[in-house]
Amino acid sequence: MRKTQLFLILLISIQISFAQQPQKSNSIEIYNQIQKLNFLGSVLYIAAHPDDENTRLISYLSNEVNARTGYLSLTRGDGGQNLIGPQLRELLGVIRTQELIEARKIDGGEQFFSRANDFGFSKNPDETLKIWDKDKVLADVVWTIRKFQPDVIINRFDHRSPGTTHGHHTSSAMLSFESFDLTNNAKVYPEQLKYVKPWQVKRQFFNPSWWFYGSQEKFDKADKSKFTTLETGVYYTGIGKSNQEIAALSRSRHQSQGFGSTGSRGDETEYLELINGEKPKDQNNLFDGIDTSWNRVNNGKPIGELITNIIANYNFSNPSASIPDLVKAYSMIQDLEDTHWKDIKSDAIKNIIAASAGLYLEAVSEEQEATPGNTIKLNIEAINRCSVDMQLTALTSLPDNKTTVKYKLFLKNNNDQRFKLEIKLPENMEYTDPYWLKEKASVGMYTVSNQEIIGIPDIIREVKVVFNVRINGVDIPFERTVVYKYNDGVKGEMYNFLDIVPEVTSSILEKVLIFKDTKSKMVPVKVRAGKDDIKGNVQLELPKNWMVSPELIPFALEKKGMEQTFYFEVTAPSKTEEAVAKSIVTTENKKFDKDQTIIDFSHITKQMVLKTAESKFLRIDLKTNGNSIGYIMGAGDEVPESLTQMGYKVSILKPEEITPEKLDSFDVVMTGIRAYNTVNALTNKQSILFDFVKNGKTMIVQYNTNGKLITDKIAPYPLRLSNDRVTEENAKITFLAPSHPVLNTPNKISTKDFEGWTQEQGLYYPNQFDAAFTPILSSHDKGESNKNGALLVAPYGKGYYIYTGLSFFRELPEGVPGAYRLLSNIISLKQPIEAPKTELKH
Repeated sequence: MRKTQLFLILLISIQISFAQQPQKSNSIEIYNQIQKLNFLGSVLYIAAHPDDENTRLISYLSNEVNARTGYLSLTRGDGGQNLIGPQLRELLGVIRTQELIEARKIDGGEQFFSRANDFGFSKNPDETLKIWDKDKVLADVVWTIRKFQPDVIINRFDHRSPGTTHGHHTSSAMLSFESFDLTNNAKVYPEQLKYVKPWQVKRQFFNPSWWFYGSQEKFDKADKSKFTTLETGVYYTGIGKSNQEIAALSRSRHQSQGFGSTGSRGDETEYLELINGEKPKDQNNLFDGIDTSWNRVNNGKPIGELITNIIANYNFSNPSASIPDLVKAYSMIQDLEDTHWKDIKSDAIKNIIAASAGLYLEAVSEEQEATPGNTIKLNIEAINRCSVDMQLTALTSLPDNKTTVKYKLFLKNNNDQRFKLEIKLPENMEYTDPYWLKEKASVGMYTVSNQEIIGIPDIIREVKVVFNVRINGVDIPFERTVVYKYNDGVKGEMYNFLDIVPEVTSSILEKVLIFKDTKSKMVPVKVRAGKDDIKGNVQLELPKNWMVSPELIPFALEKKGMEQTFYFEVTAPSKTEEAVAKSIVTTENKKFDKDQTIIDFSHITKQMVLKTAESKFLRIDLKTNGNSIGYIMGAGDEVPESLTQMGYKVSILKPEEITPEKLDSFDVVMTGIRAYNTVNALTNKQSILFDFVKNGKTMIVQYNTNGKLITDKIAPYPLRLSNDRVTEENAKITFLAPSHPVLNTPNKISTKDFEGWTQEQGLYYPNQFDAAFTPILSSHDKGESNKNGALLVAPYGKGYYIYTGLSFFRELPEGVPGAYRLLSNIISLKQPIEAPKTELKH
């Protein structure tokens, strides 16, 4: 095995750091970057979701082979579950986007996305490609390939096995396979050719593993003689970690999905099955027969020879000794006609030059938020920490492209230069917001009208400073995104990006508001200042048959960041109705209707999302019984807020608080989603909870996955979870026990109560359960058998135990009236009958 290599980004991000912190490379990292500079080959890995990617293979290709390695995830994972907070749908997609970006920083890959929206679990590709706009997603795959120009494509999933896995999985492979013969055809998506050129991938593989064969044993016995094999169990001596350990660190960035991974060591083999293109003669080399040297570009050979010489003479004790030749190579790259490799290698060599010199360039905003048209004050720092002569000749601010010419500012060795700079932001500057959320989306697709930005992984941040530094007579522009930093008394130096925000935002604090009758309610609306001295009026906009008082409320906020809450009295109409309420703020002649959401977790960059400031108001026929509910949080959901809206008194129960005395004050105990997957302490609390039921109370358990349960006794009777789910939210519902109180008291439930459900009906239903349980509902996806485990009710002692896989955690925050009515009935269950004898039902 040849000497292993390791890319810079790998080492930087192994330390748990924030994405905005400047990269500071050591001598070994710089050397590895120079070696990667001399490899001109690319691989694109394609799958459906964040966490589908094979991080071991991505790390190996990027850090051992030195290939430019990308991962195209067709979706941002919006339809998954969230183990670290209540965020779902597009907000979860924002989190999982950042988790993928952080993962790539560790394994050395690059990240891309299509416009496909993860609408939830799909059982076959026909459904997936119907809900997605197949042509648009295929166009995005073709676009990414033409833009990235991979020599090799690797599919995570098999395009030949529809129905055996998630429909998104198979669809990603099918679209990738189809694209192979399209990307080099100028008649296919010709509108793209304004920005990119046709491109032909040389070969395409499928990356099988044991789970495609059903078990490791079957995989070991399978004939793999025709597969290309890569020995990926590499040990990177520079950092003392194996490739598998690096991959585990990368995979562990997927915290919202609970994919923390433990690294391994030793030999490991990855297998690749050729599905398109020329078979490599060397079965251990993906790039066999492909020129990955500088010879692949016109006039590139001298560059390759120079870089080879730089590598041979590299001084680990003094990386700056390479700077004269690196600057010469930079100049030669600027003369290339091949703009693709010119752009890629220009960025790479500039980073190497800066790292070799210890050249630290930074533009820091004095405030973390600014508004369009505002003038921001920047603290500029520039320091050269080597003996090579350098001059800072100019600063150019973006997006106004205004150049401030400095007199010959010599950057002497280790002489820190600090000064101020002001930037006037354009009046029409766009707010900082995930670009894929700015236009109206469909269930299956995000809308991105600008072709050039499709596939870009992150929020597009426009405020930058370009430092023009003259080195050995060559002017080299170094671009830096403006950041904001501060010192935390515990964590030290902390970074965030500069965010461009509206002058004022507002938020209706209740995202769903329930009106059970015509009694008025006081509705809180919070107003937040995005700039100093902001004043105007806030109003709550509703249909005319909803009464709102007052019509306008004036406000005045002196300082940026100040917040004030105002109250509107709202009276619902007498008849049932759903309405969208909007909060609108008017200042002088401007109107603002955005609600600012901040997503802040330690493992990803802080995110700001701007959504329309609105809420769903429901005038519904809803009766409730009972009063006090103890809620045991699981992976995280917003069900407690919905219960409060229904009129219940809800207390969050910590596991250590689960005692007979504490539970005695509650009518109902309810567990949050995946509580029995995530709350280990519940193992020792089951007898207390079951006694609570036996003594005449009600326990409601929401869905858990059938893997990694903390106990196999989640119910007082035998109950076995499965993978059964109903993904068609409008699937026909049959009542198996129409006379049961849960369908009749206090609300009369009908099939209309299952209209308007979102994403799915339910998931991970039990498929075997004791005769004590009465199955209440039955439904199924198209072409499947009935699934009867959505709602199971069992009397136990004097009380009721209920297990439900219905997706209340999705439906309640979306304001689905029938979900509220059915949940009220579940909570209201009383007067159980004597429990029957134990017998398993199937």
